[in-house]
Amino acid sequence: MSEKIKARYILDASILLYDPECIYAYPDAYVIIPISVIEEIDHFKKDFTETGRNARIVSQMLDKIRTKGSFTEGIKLSNGCLLSVFIVEDRDVALPAFANLNKSSNRVLAATSLIHKTNPENTYLVTNDINLRVRVSALGINVMAYEEKLPNLEKFYEGLVNLEIGEEEYHQLLTNSKLKVKKDVYYANQCIRISQKKEKQELICRYKSEERILTPIQHFPKGVWGIVARNTEQEIALDLLMDPSVHIVILAGKAGTGKTLLALAVALELMLSANIYQKILVSRPIFPMGRDMGYLPGDIEQKMEPWMQPIFDNLEFLAANKQSPGSKTGGYQRLMDMGLVELEPLTYIRGRSIPNRYMIVDEAQNLTPHELKTIVTRAGMGTKLVLTGDPYQIDNPYVDSSTNGLSHVIEKFQEYDLAGHAYLIHGVRSKLAELASNVL
Repeated sequence: MSEKIKARYILDASILLYDPECIYAYPDAYVIIPISVIEEIDHFKKDFTETGRNARIVSQMLDKIRTKGSFTEGIKLSNGCLLSVFIVEDRDVALPAFANLNKSSNRVLAATSLIHKTNPENTYLVTNDINLRVRVSALGINVMAYEEKLPNLEKFYEGLVNLEIGEEEYHQLLTNSKLKVKKDVYYANQCIRISQKKEKQELICRYKSEERILTPIQHFPKGVWGIVARNTEQEIALDLLMDPSVHIVILAGKAGTGKTLLALAVALELMLSANIYQKILVSRPIFPMGRDMGYLPGDIEQKMEPWMQPIFDNLEFLAANKQSPGSKTGGYQRLMDMGLVELEPLTYIRGRSIPNRYMIVDEAQNLTPHELKTIVTRAGMGTKLVLTGDPYQIDNPYVDSSTNGLSHVIEKFQEYDLAGHAYLIHGVRSKLAELASNVL
């Protein structure tokens, strides 16, 4: 365990509160937690939020690990890393006078600076605090964000590619409604916009990975629950949403592209017309979460009403849509009164098993990968899960466009035929909403 070949990773509170398991993310390395970080985490332990829960998990993990040795000398973990707690003495601090050590990030900065002096090449601070990354980098110290392995979202997986084929292959596709692919060059359920030089019309197909074939997506010219696709991306979304064999569908895109409306329209169609699902379960992250919501008056539905209003707006639109069968249902409030549409805070989903539901998690970009894992693992037999959100519109201070749960699921599930992804790019809410989304 020579220090010359061992990288040192210093973890701050933003990482531990983001993913308590992060101490195991660096096998065969030195993992260091400054003592000030443990003090900072202690402030969150009583919070009734996901952050508070993660703070309690971190404390419990460290308490269990400490029985195996000394944090001062370092404790070897199962993955070969050496975990230690670093204590900074005031006399050792050599930061500029303007750096207020009452600020937690500056105490982490002080610890990082001291550790860096002993092994500058192999010392890295791991933090999701952007401001701290800038300050540490200014001191010439290596710094990185947690889970940097996720790609830059300027180039993230969109679920649709273009392909030009020959006349013979195009004719074969039109005749047989399928085209054999020689090798796996596409992800499962990836869509391909197929063109042929002599044909002006394009054909959208979906890749079936088990059979290695391309098949045209299903079109719904009369719409689904009165909603007709307005562009190619919405057609792809409807195809994935209406396919029961695709158990999880991720709809990403900016505001006003129709993500939530499409998900709810298909939910009503498959529950009330096709009788595939027993109930619709809708949830979305609440910020501020936990205790702040508890102070609101009324039962759980009344407490959630301010955060669920966008869902109500879409359900009301679908119920009032003259081209939909919504008039038969008596409106969305009757569906809720009958228990066919349930609203559930994400806080209460943990520990549940949810079978035979059409489950929608709206604004999923505000969740961490750990939180989304908790939600996805709740899905029981016969449940379809739809995640919607915009990776660039985030309210959670602990995640960003590349580390949020929605982006994480998009990248991790793209190879599996149980999952499908559609990236919606065209605003359909109104010309004003589209203009604002693009230029403001």
